[in-house]
Amino acid sequence: MSRAPTAAEQAAYDELLGYTLTHGGKEFIHQYAVDAWMAQYADERTKPIGITFALVGLYLHLERGFTGRQAQLAHVTLGRRKEPWPAIALPESRGALTVRDVMAAPAGPARDRELDAWCASVWAAYAHNRDRVAELLTRRGIA
Repeated sequence: MSRAPTAAEQAAYDELLGYTLTHGGKEFIHQYAVDAWMAQYADERTKPIGITFALVGLYLHLERGFTGRQAQLAHVTLGRRKEPWPAIALPESRGALTVRDVMAAPAGPARDRELDAWCASVWAAYAHNRDRVAELLTRRGIA
């Protein structure tokens, strides 16, 4: 999915952001939505820091069990030190699920599970970048 979001996808994302920001859980699932969206719709104009942070967030959530709040703090830590961001190869396909799938699920646990499934779908599409992300975090003492 190397294209701009459709109007329907953008509307679904806007609605999802409202849902995640008012979710109230300690996990801060809003970060998962932001990271999945950024990674799914990144293109050659996306700043390297944006795609790197998105993949860091997905990796930390899905592979290391970090909450959204912990991933957000990792982003802050990474941003403190200026260095070149890793070269991320953008896959042609960005995952089978989209934000519209998330919003099709009823609010509550079902939607939260679908949000995780969306994150996993996007992260799987970027699997060829996993080692770059893990190495960056190891080098910076985060994971």
